[in-house]
Amino acid sequence: MKIRNLLLLLLWCAIAILTQAEDKPKLTLDEFFNYVSYDAVRLSPDGHALVTVVDRPDWDQSIFRTELWLYRDDGRGLTPLTQSSKDSHPRWSPDGTWIAFLSERKQERTEPEDDSKSDDVTQLYVISPNGGEAIPVTTGDEDVHAFTWSADSKTLYFATRAPWTKTQQNEHKKEWKDVIRYRGDERGDTIFSIQLADALARRAELGKTPSDEDREPGVTPGSKIVAPTPWRVQQLGSSPDGKNLAFVSESISQREERVSEFEIFTVDLSNSPAPVHQLTHNEAVEQDIEWARDSRHIFFTVNYGSVDSKYHDYQLRLYWLDASTGEVQRWAEKVEQGKDFAGAVLHYAVTDNGIVAAARVGTEVQVYSQANPSAPLVRLGGWPGMYEAISTATHSSQIAVVHSAIEKPAEVYLAADSGKLAEAKPVTSFNKLFTERDLPRAKTYQWKADDGTQIEGMLMYPPGKFEAKNLPMLVFIHGGPDDADGNHFEADWYVWDRLAAGQGWLVFEPNYRGSMGYGDKFLEQMVPEIVSRPGKDILEGVDALVKDGAADPNHLAIGGYSYGSYMTNWLITQRTKWKAAVTGAGAVENVANWGNDDTTFDDAFDLGGLPWEQPKRYQDEAAIFQINKVRTPTLIDCGAEDVRVAVAECYLFDHALHNLGVPSELLIFPGEGHDLSKNPWHGKIKVREELKWLQKYGGVGSSPGD
Repeated sequence: MKIRNLLLLLLWCAIAILTQAEDKPKLTLDEFFNYVSYDAVRLSPDGHALVTVVDRPDWDQSIFRTELWLYRDDGRGLTPLTQSSKDSHPRWSPDGTWIAFLSERKQERTEPEDDSKSDDVTQLYVISPNGGEAIPVTTGDEDVHAFTWSADSKTLYFATRAPWTKTQQNEHKKEWKDVIRYRGDERGDTIFSIQLADALARRAELGKTPSDEDREPGVTPGSKIVAPTPWRVQQLGSSPDGKNLAFVSESISQREERVSEFEIFTVDLSNSPAPVHQLTHNEAVEQDIEWARDSRHIFFTVNYGSVDSKYHDYQLRLYWLDASTGEVQRWAEKVEQGKDFAGAVLHYAVTDNGIVAAARVGTEVQVYSQANPSAPLVRLGGWPGMYEAISTATHSSQIAVVHSAIEKPAEVYLAADSGKLAEAKPVTSFNKLFTERDLPRAKTYQWKADDGTQIEGMLMYPPGKFEAKNLPMLVFIHGGPDDADGNHFEADWYVWDRLAAGQGWLVFEPNYRGSMGYGDKFLEQMVPEIVSRPGKDILEGVDALVKDGAADPNHLAIGGYSYGSYMTNWLITQRTKWKAAVTGAGAVENVANWGNDDTTFDDAFDLGGLPWEQPKRYQDEAAIFQINKVRTPTLIDCGAEDVRVAVAECYLFDHALHNLGVPSELLIFPGEGHDLSKNPWHGKIKVREELKWLQKYGGVGSSPGD
């Protein structure tokens, strides 16, 4: 009798769960594209407040709104701090009384409007966490590239392109008219300082803001030159003891053509003029600098290149360097028992006892801590899924993070300390609607490649069909290639797997060789066969899923963006059974793509050399030379101003398919670069049409508006 009652109870629970799932409505296209992302999170020095950058679409104005929201743990909760729609990069003053940030908002002018001047110049502002108006700190015609606070909160340091005098501007215009000198017009940055009190006083003196006739263009009144640099300043940081600035440079053109343009420097603030000292001399692209609490070491990450040898790409690594000696040490290299750490460090934050870091291992991104470079990296407890945007407080153990998982949309969380992440409390709830919709479930899937290497990926099932068999399958390939798919939540024009699953597709997301989170050797094994080796991994995964009975071999589609598109373009030349392909901003050849790309040194490394050094490989690893094999109806989309993958690649691809009589369509999004970040309608239309294409030629799913 007890067994019977237990069975009845289990049956009732199963029916209740199914009924609850059926009660949840299906996620619509409109809802999907109202997803909110959090671009940055910053804890106040005392840990009792945090500011986050909220990024969401504004459909009426056809823009993405990036605004600052403030959370306080005193009961006031989460409130908007700015509303200009163009605010980013917040940083608390060390005393916690101000928040500085960058904004492209239109500044007030005391002089008549000049229609020839752009309104989207990035300037530096401050605002009180208690509210009120944002106060401009800088003015002028040059964008502020980077900024930081002084240790005593009295001074702001900022970098802009070296300003020209009015005479220089007039002479240049007279000689060159509207001609662009591709390299000749480029110039380095100047680092300035300005006293916060002076900026506030100037703002208080209404009507006394200098007009363009009273000052040199590009020079903020009251600012002083700290140091010039022939490079563009990517990021600035002030040492906790207030004695030094650190900055990491980048190419003045913002094209990644020479590794030597990316180095770390310090500026001695005790002398005037301040001398600049170059600390690194290597073949690495340094980024994300932060001073350690000891005011002696500077943390940084490297995604491309090597700090201790000739150029070589690895997974994202974390280092620090001694600002007095230049000695570099690697962090997050070993775990317990001295074993190598196979993961990639995506984000980190400085603590009194070293660092906490979000690192990817396989399909999970978890939080780790480390006390010093020689200590083991220790995984902290927390929820499954993906942690990012970690922030720590100077005078508190509090830690803030953004967390998401397959069935859990991203939100900001606050925990008492790094050891209590599983007890973190939500700070935001902008994506709550997604928890009220019938979302797909997913799991990891593993298979063996032809050389015995184990490969892994994600399988996302249609809602209500978890682990069902013989499903139509969309192979959805991530970009990078040094990225990875896993247990996280994303909803945008780039990752729309949930919408595809909602239309009935089993979505297969392979972490092919070249993906991060599986060790350096795994990442390097795509070199120099940049599409053929990863392509084999993907096709072997497709075959394994067909053999396992999960995928219907007669209903296979494929798609991706950026490198995912590059792979898609290649794979439709390798097999003709794909029902449909959707591909965006992907190359079909390698020589022009190398020449037009703004990140050329990694391209050359991946192909084993420069075009004139490896001409055969540049051809062998290019889809265009096998394009006559394609039979798959293909939808192509590109940003009209894309530099990363020039729009010419899309025109070339479409022209080839049109010439062959293969059904194709090309969508060009005006004003957009590689990331469709200008107008939210572009990304929405992109995905809408991709879903329609899959329905039309793949024969699966209903209209995306349903």
